Amino acid sequence: MKKSHPMRRVVLASAATVSGIVLLLSLKPDSDPAGAAASAVPPQSSVQGGAQAAGTGSFTGDVQQTQYGPVQVRLTVAGGKITVAEAVQQPKGGQSDQINGNAMPKLNQAVVAAQSAQIDAVSGATFTSQGYKKSLQSAIDKMKASAGSAQGSGAGAAQVSGTFTGDAEETQYGVVQVRITVQNNKITKSEAVQAPKGGRSDQITADAVPKLGQAVVAAQSPNVDMVSGATYTSTGYKKSLQSAIDKANASASRQGSGSQGSGSSQGSGSAPGSAPGSGSQGAGSAQASGTFTGSVVQTQYGPVQVRVTVAGGKITKAEAVQQPKGGMSDQINGDAVPKLNQAAVASGDGDIDAVSGATYTSGGYKKSLQSALDQAGG
Repeated sequence: MKKSHPMRRVVLASAATVSGIVLLLSLKPDSDPAGAAASAVPPQSSVQGGAQAAGTGSFTGDVQQTQYGPVQVRLTVAGGKITVAEAVQQPKGGQSDQINGNAMPKLNQAVVAAQSAQIDAVSGATFTSQGYKKSLQSAIDKMKASAGSAQGSGAGAAQVSGTFTGDAEETQYGVVQVRITVQNNKITKSEAVQAPKGGRSDQITADAVPKLGQAVVAAQSPNVDMVSGATYTSTGYKKSLQSAIDKANASASRQGSGSQGSGSSQGSGSAPGSAPGSGSQGAGSAQASGTFTGSVVQTQYGPVQVRVTVAGGKITKAEAVQQPKGGMSDQINGDAVPKLNQAAVASGDGDIDAVSGATYTSGGYKKSLQSALDQAGG
């Protein structure tokens, strides 16, 4: 959210008859191990008012921290049946690459076969297996909650409008993060708020990202072709896009169950195109105010966590409530963190430059900052 564009709070509009969770933009990733996505169920066909009681859509479990890194599982469900299970996060580097390259396909296959979280751990991958099963269970819980609420949702269809920012995806050449704008269940804009930079990346990104954005709006799903010569950026883009769509689905669920807003403590106003009475203050644009704390991001040198203070849709303060400490970290972060704080306030969003000499801290700061802004609805 730039100074010239006040932070937009996600305001969810629903029909008066909606009383339960209705999944929107139910997009199905395929089985491509690179993370590409398959064909989507069109948004309108997924708004069934509970016709698909057992659930259809994409459900992403909670991130589980293990001794060797985070694990997070996403399920694709059709007619109540798990058709695809995949790890959207897993431990990486060193022995982890070999271990998880063997373990993850086995775990994924076991889930589809068992249709539950009751699967065996893979020998030699105990920590990964445990994290996988915990994240899997939370994804299944979300699937069941959606199915149960859809049963009693009636004939009305929730209409979601707002801005949803996907998770930052690490690629070989840098971070990719996607933001989508949704108007009445339709993706009207898809953009990269983070993309690889420097050297050849500037040229490749400048060509690839607009093409990907246009393709998403045209397809209304992440089922878009890779851009030739930008395989890593394309893969990261599609993964981040899918997580943004998952957040739109979650917003639909909250709206269907009567929730007001998406993390903002003010709940005021209503977005263009929203149903009358969807905010507590009548007509007008929502202005988020409050304090929002981002997720803890683990870096090579320690955790980073950012808190922002927002007034009237504007960041007035940014601070690190956690940062790497000890040894050289004290000196590096004593210089870097104040600069990052100032940059966040000046830019008004998470698209800020890394501080030279503090790459890892900067990367963690930006991820946590973005999650704080997501909570604020920007």
